[in-house]
Amino acid sequence: MPGAWTETEVLAIVEVYFDMLAMELKGIPYNKAQHNRELAQRLNNRSKGSIEMKHMNISAILHELGMPSISGYKPYSNYQRNLLPDAVLDRLAANPDLTEIVRNDVDSAVEVPTVTDILDRLETPPTMNMPKKSKETREPTGKYTIRTNFLKLEAANKSLGDAGEQFALNFERAWLISHGKDSLADKIEHVAKTQGDGAGFDIRSFEPDGTDRFIEVKTTKYGRYSPFFVSANELRFSEEHAKYYHLHRIFQFRDDPRLFSLSGSVGKNFILSPTEYRASLS
Repeated sequence: MPGAWTETEVLAIVEVYFDMLAMELKGIPYNKAQHNRELAQRLNNRSKGSIEMKHMNISAILHELGMPSISGYKPYSNYQRNLLPDAVLDRLAANPDLTEIVRNDVDSAVEVPTVTDILDRLETPPTMNMPKKSKETREPTGKYTIRTNFLKLEAANKSLGDAGEQFALNFERAWLISHGKDSLADKIEHVAKTQGDGAGFDIRSFEPDGTDRFIEVKTTKYGRYSPFFVSANELRFSEEHAKYYHLHRIFQFRDDPRLFSLSGSVGKNFILSPTEYRASLS
């Protein structure tokens, strides 16, 4: 039975992961199964499940660094901390072109994608998995430092945010019309435009019975597991209006937009991690 992953194996899987990630970011089709079959020949009898899990570990590390990950590999943060983080950091250091691709991608302008049936874009929400604490706590020793949180930079892309909100508006209108509520569809308000960003939500829509739906929209070009950012005001509003609050997470917005929606407070549905603190002297 294979033991712990060796440095040679870790370097091999990180290399293959980054090759696939670069192709995904460039919009180049690739075959994950084929890449993994070729990778398996370089490993020490690793099972398909073991290889899959290691890919998921790499996704988790990239998210911790503020980088996008491969869409199909759900992040799993219980990883081998004495080898894998350094291998990822070193690979990033050796591939500045990849960082530049990401930088250009998160800043690029976005238009609302055209879809045949927008209601068909709705997916079942993923389950929330609390991360397990690893016994190993040693920090990465790689010399490379991510100076920019690209996922946060993407979240600040106004073009992307506006396009995502318009997509959500189109979805809400289509959803109400499908329930025979055309008059309610006409009353949907784009609150982020009419009242500004301080309202704590983006769209005021309705249930078929006329009850309010307060909708916050979070949009990414990347996969469904990409982290997103929530302001203190948005979090507070979701708690105070949990009964009527819905978060629409729109993902793969670049070429195959999809969304899932969760109702109730943000803290009930997502793992929240503090990323910034306000400092003062009083």
